[in-house]
Amino acid sequence: VAQAQEDTAPIDLSALLECRASYEAFMALVPVQADPLRAVALGWQPLPQANPFMVEYRLNAPVQAFGHATDHIAFAGDGVVAVLDLPEPRVLARALALETAVDTPAKALFGREVRAEETAPDADGTVWIESAVVTVSNVDSHPGRTLAGCSYSLDPWEPDAEEAASATQADASTEASA
Repeated sequence: VAQAQEDTAPIDLSALLECRASYEAFMALVPVQADPLRAVALGWQPLPQANPFMVEYRLNAPVQAFGHATDHIAFAGDGVVAVLDLPEPRVLARALALETAVDTPAKALFGREVRAEETAPDADGTVWIESAVVTVSNVDSHPGRTLAGCSYSLDPWEPDAEEAASATQADASTEASA
């Protein structure tokens, strides 16, 4: 019983939805996504899967996301979204100053990276980049609704092409002067 209580520690869904949480906090929900009984223990009701790319839940109490209340959330890939009763995603995207990825009469997808932080090197010396991207979109399976949330990622740090080119040029000039 003690283990079950630990598994149902309070989750700050608003922070997760609005990209104010950490990658680690998002990953703590992986067991909940994998086991519907854990979701039920949190007071979440699994919903029929209207979209093959989303796992949806009805919450026992509404949560705030970007100034809107909802009791409907979904997990999709590496993110969590609020399913909002907003027929037009572009209004929220403008209010959040998001960049346009897709904007056609049928499909709208907007986003903006709000955090990209280096972690301390791990035991192997690898530095990781923890990233959070606010997203707003619509989807055919949920007409008249807007999906708004956050995608989280943790990727190994790699110098970008410009830094790599500068390092190569510096190495070449050092060798040439030796």
